[in-house]
Parts: sequence; structure tokens; C-alpha cells
Amino acid sequence: MKLSKARPRSRRVLDKSLLVLGSTTLAAGLGAMTLAPGLSAASSHREAPLIAGDPRADNTDVYAFTSPDKPDTVTMVANWIPFEEPNGGPNFYAFGDDLRYNIKIDNTGDGVADVTYSWRFRSSYRDDANQFLYNTGPVTSLNDPDLNFRQVYDLVVTTGGKSRTVLKGVPAAPSRTGKASMPDYAALRNQATFGLPGGGKTYAGQAEDPFFADLRVFDLLYGGDLSERGQDTLAGYNVNTIAIQVPKKQLALNGNTSRNPVIGVWSTTDRGGVTVNDSRDKAAGQQWRQVSRLGNPLVNEVVVPLKFKDAFNTLNPSQDRTVQPVVDKVYDPILPKLIQQVYGIPAPKTPRNDLAEIYLTGICKACGPIKADLNAHRLNKDVPLKRIVPAEELRLNMTVPPTAKPQRLGVLAGDLAGFPNGRRLADDVIDISLQAVEGAAQTGELVPALADGDKVDANEVPFGASFPYVALPHTKHVNRGPGAAGRNAEQSSAQNRPAGPAMETTQAAALAGAGALLLGIGGFRLRRRNKDS
Repeated sequence: MKLSKARPRSRRVLDKSLLVLGSTTLAAGLGAMTLAPGLSAASSHREAPLIAGDPRADNTDVYAFTSPDKPDTVTMVANWIPFEEPNGGPNFYAFGDDLRYNIKIDNTGDGVADVTYSWRFRSSYRDDANQFLYNTGPVTSLNDPDLNFRQVYDLVVTTGGKSRTVLKGVPAAPSRTGKASMPDYAALRNQATFGLPGGGKTYAGQAEDPFFADLRVFDLLYGGDLSERGQDTLAGYNVNTIAIQVPKKQLALNGNTSRNPVIGVWSTTDRGGVTVNDSRDKAAGQQWRQVSRLGNPLVNEVVVPLKFKDAFNTLNPSQDRTVQPVVDKVYDPILPKLIQQVYGIPAPKTPRNDLAEIYLTGICKACGPIKADLNAHRLNKDVPLKRIVPAEELRLNMTVPPTAKPQRLGVLAGDLAGFPNGRRLADDVIDISLQAVEGAAQTGELVPALADGDKVDANEVPFGASFPYVALPHTKHVNRGPGAAGRNAEQSSAQNRPAGPAMETTQAAALAGAGALLLGIGGFRLRRRNKDS
């Protein structure tokens, strides 16, 4: 059904209750007031002109959350290479040998990484003179002689300006070439998961793309007809995944999570390049240049104007505040105006100081109009306030415990362990944002006509209950014609359903928790700024 041009009647839900978590007081009414219209609507698949032509360097999503089964750790997941067709042979999908893949953590709020994890890959063939196949028989282990193409990597950790190699020459899991070639990919994944000195573990290899959304939103917001929503554009595709799980104390400032609970997370890709110098200059050689960057989802696609997208991918978060045209679009975003044009729903008034708080400073009572303490670096007691600068990062308060029954709408549904306090795999970032795009972050008024969001409420397959949590990669080809049955049949197997009670409740909440229902059952608590001022 088409959305009326007139603004629908809105529902107002108010609650002034507070929730205390550890040493941090959080407003349970934080809800929609923590959500930025348009800034977090989807993942960053092909978000800028240059990176769209460089898929091995294209970072699609970043996730950071307290590990549900190991709450003294944080899990960070970063994905690359969008839209991997499962049968995309004969070379399939490899990490780039000329790339450096990074996950970065800022625990002081200065927009500069205090901890950096870097993965460097090296590729080789057992036989490239007499074979064209990725594998020459069924692969049952990472050392199987039938695995013709293989990759190993080094993992380097940098803290305090000092780097150390913690893993060297360990194998990545290969692309899943099919059920005949790799009948037990779960076993290969287990072999490619390695423990880390001091605790934690890491995995590098292929996985099912955990992002779920109807990306026809880019077709002029479904062509003005919301009845045409509901197709998961990412269903059936895979990605290359790097995941790492580490003790919280390794990420917190001074190793003290209780005093310094907030971290900012983002991922980057660096490409090795050659600097052109005079041949007599002995210093000439390879340099690394950042070509991709991702913290919060869809910032580059929807917030940053076309003219600055490529440049944004090269910036460090500490530089964000210096690019005024981009900062201006945080305070006066483009997307609400487009929705007004297509659907006739008035855009919220500007400047959007709440958006600057959410994406540039973090959420705290002293930071801006959202009167709640959640995930601003100012909450870290050992941080000098003069060091903190506005910077776009995915911020996580590590003292917020995992939720027993996670809600797909995260903070919007009263689940403070979800987006935008970090990001879990099952958080529905599109539907979270659709309410706020019409001003819920400032007015507290919800738009029932948009309560169903994009009608893609969950991933097409369950996530795992233990590290690395992402689902096993698909083997069925995506292109099977309209209405083809059985696309997900293989994913219903036991190996892709390791979900325990925690993941079952996540899936149930995702499937049953349609936007309108969640907003109406009391899980949503909205604290209106003008009532609290």
C-alpha cells in the first residue's frame, strides 16, 4: 500500500525511568533519541566511486559487541568484498596480498587509534602450471593436498606506538567452493580459528554476509511505494570476514574497564603503493595508503556528498571535524529532505545537534541534547577532556552487559546492549533509523506508517552462538530466477544452526518483533528532551 502524502498521525510514548548499569547511569528512555536519521540505515557495500571498483579493499560492515557467551570479552567483526556469488569460480575470493586489513580502537576520544589489529595475507598455489582449479578434490583440512590455492597471514598488534607480531603464517579459511569440494566447512572454520597470547581468538575466512536489508531503498526510496519492500538484497551472498575476540582489559584505557568503559571502533584498508621519486633517492619505496574506512554503517553512502566520498575513505577520524562540508551534512542531512520529496513527510528542523552527539562525540548528558549517559568518551574517568575531539566512530560502552533477550531494534526497544551502543549481528539498523529519520530523535513522535521499516527483520539464516558468530558461507548460487524455491535449504542444516537459547531468542525477537509491535508493547521508552530540560 502506498504511503499517503499527508503526514500520518504519530504515536507518542513517554517514560522517564532510569536504568543503572555499573557505574554508568543510562536513560531507559534513550530509545529513539539515540538514533540518527539516515546515518545508519545500511552497510557500506560499494559506498564510494573508487572503492566500488576495488572489492578486495571494500569494507562492507563493522560490528562490535560484548560477547554473549564470554561477557568479559569484546568481539569485533569486519567484512570485505561485497556480493560474493557462492559459485564465483574458478578463482573465487581472496584477501589482497597488497592490502593491510585493520580494526582500530580509540579509548581516549582523540580520534586516533590506541590499539590496532592488522592482518597481512600471502597467497600461494600448490600447482599453478598444470591446474586451473581452486581445489583438485574434496578438502577436509586446511593442509589437504587437494586445496590448491591457500592463504596465510600475519597478525600484528600495535599499542602505544609499538608493534608486535602475535600470529605469523597461520592459514585463513578458503572460499567455500561448494558442498562437493568442501563438505564440512565448519571443520575448516574451526581449524582457521586461532588463540591469541593473553587471551582471545581470531578467525579469517569466508562467511555468509550477515547484513540484511532491502537495498532497493536506493531506487528513490522504493519508488514511493512502500508495499514493494521486503526483499533481502543480501540473501544468498557471502563476504570475506575477519573476526577477533579479546579481553576487555586489552581495549580499555589503562586496562581498567570500570573506570574507562567506552571505546570507539572502526576498520580500515590500506593499500601498498609506490611513491614516484628520483631514482637516486635511496629512500624511495613502498608506502601504505588508506583506501577504505568504516565505523557506523552508511555514513559514507548517505551522509557524505558524492564530491567527498573518496576523500572520506582516506581520513582518520581525528580529521573529520576539519572537513566542513561533511560536518555540515551531519547537522543538515540530505535523506530527510529526500523522504519529504518522495513521501511528503516533513523533514525535522535543523540543526541536528543530536546527530552530532551520536556520531561525532558519543552520547552523554554533557555532550548534547540527548540527556543520558551511554557511550561518550567523556565517561572515561582517566581521559583529559581537552583531548577529546569530534570523530565518527562506532562507540561501545563495555560495561553494558549482554541482553538475555536481545531485541532487533536495539536501544529503540529498550535493549541498551544493541545499536547504536556498538552493533550486534542481529541489530536491524535500517528499521532503527526509519523512525528517527522523521524526527523521533528530537520530537518523541513515532510514525506508524514507517513502523515496518524495510520489512526485512532478520538475517535469512541464524547466527552462531559462539565465536565467530557469523553463519557459514552459502554454496547455492543466488541467480536462479524469480521465485526459485530452496535458496536457503542448505542453510537449514544442523551445521548452520548452532544456535543455543541466546541465539534462538535473538531470532525469535527478530522475526516476531515487527516495528509497530515493539514500539507499542512498552519495550520502547522515549525520554523527550523538552520535557527533561
